[in-house]
Amino acid sequence: MTTESTTTARPVRRVSNEPVVSAGSVPGYGPIFNAGLLHHAGRYHLFARAVRDSYRPNDGPGPRFLDYVSDIVVFESLDGRSYEFAYVLARAGDHGVDCFEDPRVQLVCDRVGEHLVMTYTNLPGSPDEPWRVGAHLLDHDGERFHLDPRGGSLLGPDGVKDKDAVVFALADGRVALVHRIHPDMQIAVFDDLHHLWNAEQEYWDAHLATLDLHTIVRPSPGALGIGAGAPPVVSSEGLLLFFHERRADGVYTMNLALLDADTGRPIVILDQALLEPELDWERFGDVDDVVFVQGAHLQDDGDTILLVYGAADRHVGAATASMRHLLELLRVASSDDGETSSAA
Repeated sequence: MTTESTTTARPVRRVSNEPVVSAGSVPGYGPIFNAGLLHHAGRYHLFARAVRDSYRPNDGPGPRFLDYVSDIVVFESLDGRSYEFAYVLARAGDHGVDCFEDPRVQLVCDRVGEHLVMTYTNLPGSPDEPWRVGAHLLDHDGERFHLDPRGGSLLGPDGVKDKDAVVFALADGRVALVHRIHPDMQIAVFDDLHHLWNAEQEYWDAHLATLDLHTIVRPSPGALGIGAGAPPVVSSEGLLLFFHERRADGVYTMNLALLDADTGRPIVILDQALLEPELDWERFGDVDDVVFVQGAHLQDDGDTILLVYGAADRHVGAATASMRHLLELLRVASSDDGETSSAA
């Protein structure tokens, strides 16, 4: 009997050949996808983008779909694999947001305390306005989560298309924002969450003026773009950042970088994808050939990472990875980079 070695074994394995949440599973909605993940009070909470079922294809010029409006809905699970719809968290038009897209949920422990933060893409109602990073604080009343009406903010530079944002604490309690001004990923660092929430335009003007200095990951040669996926997972060797890349052929893949816990900057980036579209429901949908990671949770065994991802802009899939395996792959990649540099 032969077995795969640690470094050649498949790094990410689907928990099922079917979605864990399928399009049309909530009345009034069609596609349900691109979900954030939080484990709280013994349950997994899936925060998914749900498109109202009144949308339709656009046969003329302009956007791919018309009346394409999305809310955020919450599913719950005891095991992270079987989910049931619980409630609608946020509707487009509420809280001054015309359309909620692609929520990420993260517990941020800064120098002040703990904060539960949801970031998302805030899609404005006017085509003349750019999409922005939206953020809200979340509260839990013992039964369900709510958006804190005092906690909403637009993050990032005004007037610039910006999305795919995750927020996390650095080792010294400062707060980092990884965001995407196309086609790269950038990092911005703040004293605490309050500083991030209230950063003035002067901060962002300086950030834009030196954007190359703040760029931490660029697309691989020929790729069309990248963006942060799930909030980073803490490991013994740094922060595991799962992100997406859009290849030259348009396929979206799941990728991985190891970030320094002190600075948030990359230590090493894997040059191979962890997961790419293979199953029919990942390959064919409203946008074909997409796996789009947005949620990651380290389970109680200290090794298994549960990942959730959007599939073809229609469904939510789930997969697992071993932290030990991923760290070994990163070590090998780091060693190979060193050998290449030495040879050069």
